[in-house]
Amino acid sequence: MKIFPAIDLKDGAVVRLFQGDYDKVTVYGSDPLSVAEDFKSSGVKNLHVVDLDGARDGSPANFEIIKKIAEESGLSVQVGGGIRNEERIKSYLDLGISRVILGTIAVTDFDFLEDMVKKYGDKIAVSVDVSEGYVCVKGWTEVTGVPGIDFCKKLNGAGVSTVIYTDVSKDGALAGTNMEAYGILSEIDGLNVIASGGISFEDEILRLKAYGLYGAILGKALYSGKLDLKTVVRLGEE
Repeated sequence: MKIFPAIDLKDGAVVRLFQGDYDKVTVYGSDPLSVAEDFKSSGVKNLHVVDLDGARDGSPANFEIIKKIAEESGLSVQVGGGIRNEERIKSYLDLGISRVILGTIAVTDFDFLEDMVKKYGDKIAVSVDVSEGYVCVKGWTEVTGVPGIDFCKKLNGAGVSTVIYTDVSKDGALAGTNMEAYGILSEIDGLNVIASGGISFEDEILRLKAYGLYGAILGKALYSGKLDLKTVVRLGEE
């Protein structure tokens, strides 16, 4: 199972939100590239980057920072946040980004998503963010009436190879992740599932790995010191 430390960018800084609330921000660093390099020194090969400003506003607010990380960190980088047209997709892939993550647009314009999957294949992933089981959009600020598990099945049927599934209520709370949901998602044939949101304990890494999940994203548990990245990499990837 691949381990993805997370770098969430807001106003150029590395931050974490509590349960997706833009008014509950903790800043963890002003030099995102340095943070990425620290992660690499712990043995990771992959990085999850989210442009929070882009997710909320639809603008590539942190593009130059992401460009620097992609070009200089030496990590395989997947990027999400405000990617809502093909021009933005191509601009990131041209940087050498390994995977572009679509969120809001995958919900609001499914035809567009299908077209992009046909064109770019496994370079396209979808972020399925849920609140009380229903998909959220626009940086988690709006909740739709679309059930998250059902949407993942629909994505699988449309040829999407990778889904990042986040229970917003668990994110940043350091109280554990939604293990039940990942057990269900692990049974969808042919879908690479990346767990995200609230992963806080070593035994969760082992359980997610046992489910056969493709990957796990770690955020606040790393920044707060609750989890040691070197240990997590050993548990997840060995």
